[in-house]
Amino acid sequence: MALFGRQRDIDLFTTINRELLGDVITQQCAFYKFALEKTSVNIYGEAADGAFYDGPTLFNCLIERSDQEFPESDLGIDFNWGITFKFLREDLKDANVVPQVGDIILYYNGYYEVESTNANQYILGKNPDYPYNTNPLNPGLEQFGANYSIICNTVYVPGDKPGITRERL
Repeated sequence: MALFGRQRDIDLFTTINRELLGDVITQQCAFYKFALEKTSVNIYGEAADGAFYDGPTLFNCLIERSDQEFPESDLGIDFNWGITFKFLREDLKDANVVPQVGDIILYYNGYYEVESTNANQYILGKNPDYPYNTNPLNPGLEQFGANYSIICNTVYVPGDKPGITRERL
């Protein structure tokens, strides 16, 4: 039977990480969730009237910036800048947000489109969704471990592509 990784341990990790993200690291971003049901598309899969997003929702997160790149093509010089945003799963669950490809993250007045998501950081390497209960030597493994964070790999998009604007109230 496992000794560590029960819900009490997970709650301690979550409390400490929320305090670190909110009070020490203090990196924040605004998350815009793509609203598929509000966006009308044509037969080519293009949103002729523009895409619609729900939000923004403000999150504390870890941000890992890659180097800026300026590749040249026949059309001129382009600009690429990928950033990785790392969110606590509990924060996303509390806000009822599930990151998916196509969502937009606003960070320092730049828009970043989610290219991929990873949700495979497990506390103590145990995923409670797959407890392997048939092992008689370790009963009750469903009470241990947690799927802890979601990592979003993004790419910079020009501000006019998502069409997110601040409107006066």
